[in-house]
Amino acid sequence: MQLLNTIDFLIILAYLISIVIIGLVLRKRAERSKDDYLLGGKSIPWYLLGLSNASGMFDISGTIWLVTLMFVYGIKSVWIPWLWPVFNQIFLMVYLSKWLRRSNVTTGAEWIGTRFGTGTGAKLSHMIVVVFALVVCLGYLAYGFIGLGKFVEIFLPWEVISNYIPFQVSAQYVPHFYGVIFTLFAVFYSLLGGMSGIVWADVVQFAIMTVAALVIGYLGWQAVGTGNLTVPEHWMSPFSGGLELNWSSVIPEVQSKIKSDGFGIFSIFLSMMLFKGILVSIAGPAPTYDMQKILSTKNAIEASKMSGFVSVILMPIRYLMIAGFAALALVYYEKIDLLTASGNLDFELILPSAIKTFVPVGLLGLLLAGLIAAFMSTFAGTLNAAQAYIVNDIYLKHIKPEANAKQIRNMNYATGIIVVLISIILGLFAKNVNSVLNIIVSVLYGSYVGANILKWHWWRFNGEGFFWGMLTGLVAAYFTPMLFPEVNELYLFPILLIVSLLGSIIGTYSAPATNKDILKEFYLNVRPWGFWGPVKEEVIAENPDFKSDANFGRDMFNVLIGTIAQTLLVLIPTYLIFQQTFPLYICIIILVICIALLKKFWWNNLSE
Repeated sequence: MQLLNTIDFLIILAYLISIVIIGLVLRKRAERSKDDYLLGGKSIPWYLLGLSNASGMFDISGTIWLVTLMFVYGIKSVWIPWLWPVFNQIFLMVYLSKWLRRSNVTTGAEWIGTRFGTGTGAKLSHMIVVVFALVVCLGYLAYGFIGLGKFVEIFLPWEVISNYIPFQVSAQYVPHFYGVIFTLFAVFYSLLGGMSGIVWADVVQFAIMTVAALVIGYLGWQAVGTGNLTVPEHWMSPFSGGLELNWSSVIPEVQSKIKSDGFGIFSIFLSMMLFKGILVSIAGPAPTYDMQKILSTKNAIEASKMSGFVSVILMPIRYLMIAGFAALALVYYEKIDLLTASGNLDFELILPSAIKTFVPVGLLGLLLAGLIAAFMSTFAGTLNAAQAYIVNDIYLKHIKPEANAKQIRNMNYATGIIVVLISIILGLFAKNVNSVLNIIVSVLYGSYVGANILKWHWWRFNGEGFFWGMLTGLVAAYFTPMLFPEVNELYLFPILLIVSLLGSIIGTYSAPATNKDILKEFYLNVRPWGFWGPVKEEVIAENPDFKSDANFGRDMFNVLIGTIAQTLLVLIPTYLIFQQTFPLYICIIILVICIALLKKFWWNNLSE
């Protein structure tokens, strides 16, 4: 059992005190108005919002998973995050962030009114987006703090800590206890400081993680330099050999991990990830903290820059840490403990075990402070998004539209506290509701894609189409896994997409088109490409000087180059740690070319 050294404990305490101070200092600014609280007054610089967004994505569970993937699959593990898909940030950077920001709304549900108006279909669509956002937020909040608690428990054993606690906690609820303690700090600065408090706390967190990543990366690089790194054939290649690596003569236990993951034939798996990832990306951001950061930018140009900066700041730093830990675990595999309490082998223990084994005093406190802060960043951003939907789309829209600044402030505080309490209660009964919430969250995401692609790109698509597309997608996502229980969810995506698109199209033609004035105003503000011909003709007839900056060909070219650049930002730190000199130089040269192309065809064409 590893207990934190006094120095490590003091570092974590100093971090917690710093975020409390941030919340107190920014409280007055957050109290000015609804926009100041929920969106930072739309005055926060794009690079701070981008850093904050990156910080929220540098989470504990994701980092544990990525370290495990690199250990098992090697360089090819850089493709697996396309499942999310990680390149959705490139689509946002190139065109979707500016489209979304031009709507000038506070939430994704409020956006519905700018696209579909105020009729029955728009009301149904508004309702389903609010429900989607709140359930997803509650799901993230409920399970995030338990994951943090389990992580902290490794370094603060309860048998030691219980000596200083004046009450008893059942062993099964120890992770919940730790989770609640750290949750309270996140709630404090998030509730008081609003979006500005979240962003500045994220700046502190990312600074901590950067220092930790650099040191871990150096330790991993040093370990590889000993010459004791042994990996299977094709482990160092991003393409050849597939995902079925032969570990039998290196670490035989890994074979069972590869079998249980069930990713299948690499080329088919990669093609399906690409197919699903592109469509999910075109659909735009889900109504969570990522969308709220976009809506918090000063203007459409800064929204695009912010989304682009996320990849630039996140990928190299995060993968220095991931590759560093994977290298340490591979070189010194005999020294790390991957056995669970029940005696089973769990490769997801690679990260916490490597931290306990290799991270020195002082840096351990810094690293844990950073990982705890990563949890708080995701938690606070998600809480802020939940507050935005309740206050903006329920309270101000349906309950008290004339509420003054003080009433809005008090409602922000009240909704924040209620949402956190509900998430903690859900978390306490996690074993009972785990399957239910997992189904709800996966079902809602399964219903999201078809309708949300059409809303941007087809003028005839209306509120009824959006509602029925979401609903049919939801039903399909619920029943399809039951019909095909042995099939990986990735391979069920085409079925969900077809059902959702059919629901969207049938729903669309079941009602009249959206009011032309609403469509013209939307097109005039957002200027999307796609099937907008009739609306565009009327806009030009009324505004002869109107010029759209929409350019499908240029945007898709920039998406391609941006995705290549983003992948290189993952490969470069990985090749650096594993001392693969030739591919490292090749990646750097290609990255320079990509940067030059993006400067000419993306950056230089950013405009309002």
